[in-house]
Amino acid sequence: MKKNNKEEIIKWAKEVLKTEKKGIDDLSRNLNNSFVKVIDAISSCRGRVVVTGMGKAGIIGQKFSATLSSTGSSSFWLHAAEAVHGDLGSVREDDVVVVLSYSGETDEIKNLIPFIKKIGAKIIAITGNIKSNLACYSDSVVNVKVDKEACALGLAPTTSTTAMLAICDAISVVLQKIKGFKEKDFAFFHPRGSLGRKLLLKVKDIMRKGKSNPIVSENALVKEVIVKITTAHAGAATIVNGNKKLIGIFTDGDLRRNLEKYPNLLEEKIKKVMTKNPITVCDNDLASEVLKILEKKKIDEVPVVDKNYYPTGMLDIQDLIVAGVV
Repeated sequence: MKKNNKEEIIKWAKEVLKTEKKGIDDLSRNLNNSFVKVIDAISSCRGRVVVTGMGKAGIIGQKFSATLSSTGSSSFWLHAAEAVHGDLGSVREDDVVVVLSYSGETDEIKNLIPFIKKIGAKIIAITGNIKSNLACYSDSVVNVKVDKEACALGLAPTTSTTAMLAICDAISVVLQKIKGFKEKDFAFFHPRGSLGRKLLLKVKDIMRKGKSNPIVSENALVKEVIVKITTAHAGAATIVNGNKKLIGIFTDGDLRRNLEKYPNLLEEKIKKVMTKNPITVCDNDLASEVLKILEKKKIDEVPVVDKNYYPTGMLDIQDLIVAGVV
């Protein structure tokens, strides 16, 4: 294999992108009422959106089904070949079956269509051949025909699969808008993703409590408080009055600031050197909102209190980092 220069490699890559871009541009210009009919069929579906296909189109179909599911449309992937070997039993009359096949003449697809028709589910075809067997037996058709593949031989599915992917994304996003699907809904379906953590995770889920949250009396000595903080592997202690209500916080910063001011700092009572009336948060607050408070106030930890101002925990910036909120 000959060694190619950088200019030639970049040139070839640009040709591929240019060809695929043209395919999507043509697809956009040719959108018509058939696309609207597809949207109406899926949005009014009382069952699920079943997506099927073979080969490269099937791979696009799997991504399409996953996108639908994560944006509020109940969907599952059905392998066209496995369908006629038992998996067809998962399809119901109320479902909409989206079939992806560029040629529309794939044997597995042609074998599957009569059985879907017998079940009574609506069929939507996403194909590049509107005169195909698939298109003829479908209730709605989206034409994704492209002028040419980006493949150097004009054979491997490239532009055609890009067009399929783009139209599937368009369908998913339009349905998302129709359903009024919001960030909080997306987060609900992605609870372990970064957005889910930011929109769903609450202070009570990650705050330090119990032995990890030192709470001391206002009359405790500084040296006693430092021992409790160290034992708890914490960065601060919550200070309470005789009624067990929060009145202050003592941090590493307070310790450093008072070292020169009080020669016998370790023997002083904590109420003398603590930060009084600190910023507090509630355990039901969103962790992402508390992060904003910490950043704005330039502090590393904040006490957590209940509605009566009794301390229930402590939230440290490190807790937010570990939880993936930062």
